[in-house]
Amino acid sequence: MNPMLENRVAFTGHRTYPYDAARLRTVLEELYTAGNRIFLSGMAVGFDLAAAEAVLSLRERHSDVVLIAVVPFRGQAERFSEKDRERFYRILAEADKQVLLSERYHAGVYRVRNNFLVDHAATLVTWYDGHKGGTHYTIRRALYRHRRLIHLHPATPPDVRPDISLF
Repeated sequence: MNPMLENRVAFTGHRTYPYDAARLRTVLEELYTAGNRIFLSGMAVGFDLAAAEAVLSLRERHSDVVLIAVVPFRGQAERFSEKDRERFYRILAEADKQVLLSERYHAGVYRVRNNFLVDHAATLVTWYDGHKGGTHYTIRRALYRHRRLIHLHPATPPDVRPDISLF
């Protein structure tokens, strides 16, 4: 494992995340206790924004926590509801660092973001219910890259396997 990644955690999950603040806070506190200090959020609606908010809450208790907002393209939040757009911009303003991956939307921009998250963290915290899509892809990439996975969804399939044909 790349030593630069060892204290980094990224998040991936579905947009339909039924916010479980207590469980997320507990996991983040455990990760902090284990030495993790840098957290990356892909800033999507649902689990990503909830995880970013939980990291900001963790930072209130531990000033050495760093939140990196990984934004796939400029204007991403324009596609969000007003409520989620407000959350996005509040989190972005409070993040320690912002990474903008593309000036504009293009096919594959979310895959670029997902790859960035996996390639810049040793641990991936997931909210995955077994359905195909970006979260499934990201988890398989993380497995292929030998990242540690922490599944929070109670119905996460135990048989998620990397598919090397994708990479």
